[in-house]
Amino acid sequence: MKLKHHLYIYIALLVIVVGVMAWLRTKSSGYHPRSFEEIRTDGVLRIVTDYTPLSYYLQGDSLSGFDYELARMVGERSGLAIEITPEVNLSKSIEGLESGQYDIIARQLPVTSEIKEELAFTVPLQLNKQVLVQRKPAEEGKKLIRNQLDLAGKTLYIVSDAPTRLRINNLAREIGDTIYIQEEKTYGAEQLIMMVATGEIEFAVCDKAIAQQMSKDYPQLDCNTDISFTQFQSWALRKNDSTLLDSLNKWITDIQQEKRYKKLYNSYF
Repeated sequence: MKLKHHLYIYIALLVIVVGVMAWLRTKSSGYHPRSFEEIRTDGVLRIVTDYTPLSYYLQGDSLSGFDYELARMVGERSGLAIEITPEVNLSKSIEGLESGQYDIIARQLPVTSEIKEELAFTVPLQLNKQVLVQRKPAEEGKKLIRNQLDLAGKTLYIVSDAPTRLRINNLAREIGDTIYIQEEKTYGAEQLIMMVATGEIEFAVCDKAIAQQMSKDYPQLDCNTDISFTQFQSWALRKNDSTLLDSLNKWITDIQQEKRYKKLYNSYF
């Protein structure tokens, strides 16, 4: 009986300690998920994006990228200051979103049924697909992979935590064979594409739009073998941010009617 009593005390103390540690982590971070009213009051919209030529990219002395430039347009339309942070790792971006460090993930995320259970998405920003990045054969007789059946036994490199993993796993089941996946936790899509170009790795899978942008600088690359179907891609928010989502959708929809948006879109896609 005494042992049972001590066990209850131990469990209660453990719950208290865990709760206090969680509270201290929240307090020390200085962030919390903000309501739309709080964002308006603070006057700042915190955005995290990917570091790729498509999203956010330092070119010479100036920043560029579709998501970066669209975020600036959103700032103008909303009257809010925009604070943009580049982050290659998607998991860290989602963690920052949930903790309140960021309000929006502004990177091209494929809208799948699985990820929709975790995040809310804006109106579609573009149509995209996942493609195989490979080198064009330097030797006569070697062929590019064009049939997905030929991916059996191959190792495909992807960015860590990318939704691409699910598609490749489904593809392996469809072809009835093993496709090996190597997740790169340090580098983003741009670096993986460069690794294919230099021969460090054989294959990578990434967004077609990013691959096409990169292949302009690396003509030895081929990105014409589809891995996924065409998918909508959008920005992401927390599931319960309905007021911010409605406002963001209105800002984006209005911007999409402007000539400067059409010029921006056509320069990247």
